[in-house]
Amino acid sequence: MFNVLGFYKFKKLKSLKKNKLFLKKIFTDNDIKGTLIISSEGLNGAISGRSKNISLISKRIKRLFDIVNFDSENLSKSKFQPFHKPRIKIKKEVVPMGLNISAKNKKTNHIEPLQWNNLIKDKNTFVLDARKPFEYEVGSFQKAVNPKVSHFREFPEYLNKLDKKKPVAMFCTGGIRCEKASVYLNKKGFKNVFQLKGGILNYLKKIKKNQSMWKGECFVFDNRVSVKHNLTAGSYFICGGCRNPVSPKDKMTKKYEEGVSCSKCYNTLTNAQKTRFRMRQKQINLAKKAGKKHIFQKEFK
Repeated sequence: MFNVLGFYKFKKLKSLKKNKLFLKKIFTDNDIKGTLIISSEGLNGAISGRSKNISLISKRIKRLFDIVNFDSENLSKSKFQPFHKPRIKIKKEVVPMGLNISAKNKKTNHIEPLQWNNLIKDKNTFVLDARKPFEYEVGSFQKAVNPKVSHFREFPEYLNKLDKKKPVAMFCTGGIRCEKASVYLNKKGFKNVFQLKGGILNYLKKIKKNQSMWKGECFVFDNRVSVKHNLTAGSYFICGGCRNPVSPKDKMTKKYEEGVSCSKCYNTLTNAQKTRFRMRQKQINLAKKAGKKHIFQKEFK
């Protein structure tokens, strides 16, 4: 069993190149895989490893950057290692939006999962799903609106069109995208902006299914693909052609071919692409039959 830890912290960081090398070494030494983004405004991570190693790495990261607690921290389990390798990336921003967050302008308008339901039940509340369209299609809250923005840098253009008089309840996977959007809206004069504390993952972990207003599953950026309530493994797969999530129902269509295509990309892929993807899938199947891993083999489903 592997522990999967998602976390972020907005804090002014220095010596990024030096710390990247140090982090890469301790990740490798402790068999930690996943991605950690560090920037001058903070850090954002999704990593996995054995329980004792994840606990150790979490403490080392906090000590390295003089952090008492992360702004958000979500821990879940996986029966397999959901990441392929360790990645430490230096970015200008932890979430690209053309806006830097500091301890001074970070908002404290977080709503606990238990209070979230009452907030979004209010007919005057505008419920905003701050994620990408393909994430929204896998699952979302009742009456939530998705801006259908593929790149977060384009998000401000959508935010500028919102009604300042209406309360805005925002949510995303772990909370970090809403953290940025909340600061932006505050700068634009919005007074009633709220964000789900710890994001969808925190909600699904703390709210029982019979009390939940969540519909569907939650897409995650690792080889589990999606998770359900209590953060158990979901039922989605990844299309080998377009890399979009595929539901069990989608797999039943004639346009779905394992490792090759789904209904979303079948008509856009060329015959040459399909042939190449079939050859790749053949190698994966041969490797599975021999009990080996192939370079193209994914660890989800």
